[in-house]
Amino acid sequence: MTDGYFPRLAAERPDVALCRASSAVARIGEAHARAAGLGTGPHLVLKMLAERGPSSQRALGEQLRIDRTVMVGICDGLEEADLVRRERDPADRRAYAVTLTPAGRARLAEAERTVPALLDEALAPLNAQERGQLSALLLKLLASD
Repeated sequence: MTDGYFPRLAAERPDVALCRASSAVARIGEAHARAAGLGTGPHLVLKMLAERGPSSQRALGEQLRIDRTVMVGICDGLEEADLVRRERDPADRRAYAVTLTPAGRARLAEAERTVPALLDEALAPLNAQERGQLSALLLKLLASD
């Protein structure tokens, strides 16, 4: 990205640069997730369930910004792999609560071990201070979402 048109465009249009950087990080993240045997979406679902406990598919989708129909597919795959189970939500019999299984907790632990390498690869051009600044700026942008 040192020669040519794109650096000038990125300076003028940070939205374009952010989209391109996001895409590059997503590709790296997905490659690491697949190598660990768990896609990015399923990894995030397991992580949220581990941290928050049983949740509805709707709540998972809203919090993780995953489309409803995609979330159904993710939960189907996780359930088929015995990483989660879906049970009727006692508070709302029309909804299902997705619950992490012991196998899901173990798979999540395996996947989490790959995160430092993923971040090192995706953010390689940035030093520790710049990574902190990037995180702070992204959180600030997302706070308005």
